Amino acid sequence: MDTTTSYHTIIEQVLTKYLEIEYANSDIHNEPICDRAAGRYVVISSGWQGVRRVHRCLIHINIQDGKVWIQRDGTEHGIAHDLVAAGIPSDHIVLGFHTPSTRRHTNFAAA
Repeated sequence: MDTTTSYHTIIEQVLTKYLEIEYANSDIHNEPICDRAAGRYVVISSGWQGVRRVHRCLIHINIQDGKVWIQRDGTEHGIAHDLVAAGIPSDHIVLGFHTPSTRRHTNFAAA
């Protein structure tokens, strides 16, 4: 299995736990949107919190140029840590939601 295929598999496995989240006092569910061919993964939270409609992006990940780009991370502790624990090296993960100048000060890839 090549590296990119392995990254797809790891991302899909890691995202699975975020689909099982139960939100207190609301009717919100997480839905996956996966496009393996394009290397795009999104988890959308949608539903109702009282009378307020909720529809937001919880997680957005792309695979591009052999690296895993986290474009949006709305998790509590950071999905990058889950990806590292599952086997993706930190120098292959880019925190795309940070500015390029900030990325070089993290323990992850700058680009």
